[in-house]
Amino acid sequence: MKLGCIGDDFTGSSDLSNTLAKQGMRVVQYSGIPSRAADPDVEAGVVSLKSRSITPSEAVAQSLAALDWLRNQGCTQFFFKYCSTFDSTPSGNIGPVADALAEALKADRVIVCPAFPGTGRSVFQGHLFVNDQLLNESGMENHPLTPMTDADLRRWLKPQSKFEIGHVPARTVFSGSRAISAALDAVHAAGKRHIIVDAIRDEDLMEIGGAARDLKLVTGGSGVALGLPRNFGCSPGTPNWQGQDGPALALSGSCSPTTRAQVARHAAANPVRRVRAEDIIEDRVSLSEILDWALHAKGLPLIFSSADPDVVGTVQDRFGTNKAASAIEGFFAEAARRAVAGGATRIITAGGETSGAVVEALDIQELGIGPEIDPGVPALRAGPSLVVALKSGNFGAEDFFEKAARTLGP
Repeated sequence: MKLGCIGDDFTGSSDLSNTLAKQGMRVVQYSGIPSRAADPDVEAGVVSLKSRSITPSEAVAQSLAALDWLRNQGCTQFFFKYCSTFDSTPSGNIGPVADALAEALKADRVIVCPAFPGTGRSVFQGHLFVNDQLLNESGMENHPLTPMTDADLRRWLKPQSKFEIGHVPARTVFSGSRAISAALDAVHAAGKRHIIVDAIRDEDLMEIGGAARDLKLVTGGSGVALGLPRNFGCSPGTPNWQGQDGPALALSGSCSPTTRAQVARHAAANPVRRVRAEDIIEDRVSLSEILDWALHAKGLPLIFSSADPDVVGTVQDRFGTNKAASAIEGFFAEAARRAVAGGATRIITAGGETSGAVVEALDIQELGIGPEIDPGVPALRAGPSLVVALKSGNFGAEDFFEKAARTLGP
């Protein structure tokens, strides 16, 4: 294994796996830390954790354990993957995990770049944009778990990290990998360890990848991994893929504006059922009845809890954030488990927490990477008769659910 990657949630990890596979690497995504060695032909291993919203100390411990396993596989470079919207609170978890990995690897220059132009994320003058809006004006300021209230990545990262934060501006990035490398050296010489690097185009990401050739640790969204496979002698290719026939089910727990638009689009022509956290908590919903409906529905059935942030906030105020989130995650996890037991062969999820809960419930250990459904979202082979698509809440076109079902199919 050449490149070792640690993702802080399942959808982000599949996004990263997709990026590396398209650039020609033989990639396997692992659900949690594997208990055995990787197959010898794996070039990039992506360890998917569910560490984005747990305590910083737990996130650090899990990430260091993943690092140990990847080091034992022979990796020479490491990548810490977090969301391209930099999902984190002022106390973590991005900063504490990046600090711990940097110290463990003795990495003195660490790139920090959540840019992913293909999905509308760009970094300019140290600020993160979603399309043409600053991050804190994009809707992410209303995220129920990690509200992003500042687009300046330097300010947002500073209270999370024990190290000084530096910056390489776009004008330097536009000059190419040598200029970026020289700037990283200069910023490090000025006492900075975590270095925000601007990127607004895929070409910028390729040049950043070139500058990262000799770095031990790179952090960011999956976009900045675009230029890393070339350093290992890989070139773009198409993953081998065999689709799966059989019933499909979509599950959506994300409350992002993107996912809510996808749910609305899907509901116009397909069977859908909404579940509410308060109904689950107060035992007013029958999972058995909903699954019976789903497995006999025509078209692609969708079960969703996605709602406006104000509605979610009201439920969280009443029951507590953790209880409300756990109720939804537990419901979707059991729904997926029973659906697969009942014959479903294609499972589509929207939302990082939802996807993580489903992967754990289905006891998926490894994921083979297939074709891209939408930017950042690949088809995934989870077993001999099971394929899945794990979508970040902010990713995908409005017709994502139907497109995913087609791509996963034969």
